[in-house]
Amino acid sequence: MKSVLTGFKDFVARGNAIELAVAVVIGAAFNTFVSSLVEGFIGPLIGSIFGGTDLSGLWKFTILGGEYKFGLVADAALQLLITAAALYFVIVLPLNHLAKRRRAGLEDEPAAPPEDLLVLQEIRDLLAQRVTPAVRNDAGSAPRA
Repeated sequence: MKSVLTGFKDFVARGNAIELAVAVVIGAAFNTFVSSLVEGFIGPLIGSIFGGTDLSGLWKFTILGGEYKFGLVADAALQLLITAAALYFVIVLPLNHLAKRRRAGLEDEPAAPPEDLLVLQEIRDLLAQRVTPAVRNDAGSAPRA
């Protein structure tokens, strides 16, 4: 039982589960925003143009007992288009602009080498300065001029 709870705690503590939960909550809030945009602004605009609150009642006809509602399809397509446009202009475009500015800022400043690389370079330099027995023997057996 304890390992199950530990596993669940590890799962929730991982970033993926928390990010997914935040995305769902933001998605629900954004859905409310887009719905109110459609009902409060786009619907009355369509009503003033076509004479109804939405397109679902328009372009409706019956053939051989089947009722076809092209207005309903057009209304759903319009709401999808409005939702996609709102997502793009309110979320995607500003985040892309912010990411571009961050990348530009990172490219301007040279990145400092990591600490472990600096330590390794210092060790390399110290080893290069050290005289080894082989170098000492070579120096001692060299002909003198």
